[in-house]
Amino acid sequence: MNLAEKLKHLRAVEGELRGFNRPMTQTEVVKTMQEELRVSISQAYLSQLEAGKRVHLTASSRDLLADFFKVHPGYLVSDPPDYQTDLMTDVEDHRDRLGTWIIANAEEWRGEADVQQFFQHLANVDDPRRYLALFEQLLYLSAEQLAALVEALFPNDQNGHQ
Repeated sequence: MNLAEKLKHLRAVEGELRGFNRPMTQTEVVKTMQEELRVSISQAYLSQLEAGKRVHLTASSRDLLADFFKVHPGYLVSDPPDYQTDLMTDVEDHRDRLGTWIIANAEEWRGEADVQQFFQHLANVDDPRRYLALFEQLLYLSAEQLAALVEALFPNDQNGHQ
């Protein structure tokens, strides 16, 4: 991924994280950066970077963008042409890929304890695929129906935990 693609990706992620449900515009990035960090780059400079007209950042711009997007400054460089983020070897036991993925990604939810705890518990059950299939069926219930079911199964527990 080159620098231009990374910046566009970061604007998209930041827009979602901030509840816009769309990528932040370049102007929004510049304005928000100024409001939050009290310093910013220009929209024209950001546009040139994203258009590929400028392929390198100054050290100060790299640090500023890294602070704003909360990434390591080293992320804000173009990857070498042969760089790949995929694993180059196959996982031998494909049945365990889901469990491995759940464990690895549970940590990403550390800011939301209920979500992280759910994924940690799911990673520790014997057959997470079966649980996911059953959970999928529960999504056809309304929240009220599901709450009534949990209350019927666990009448003494406010949270539905055993």
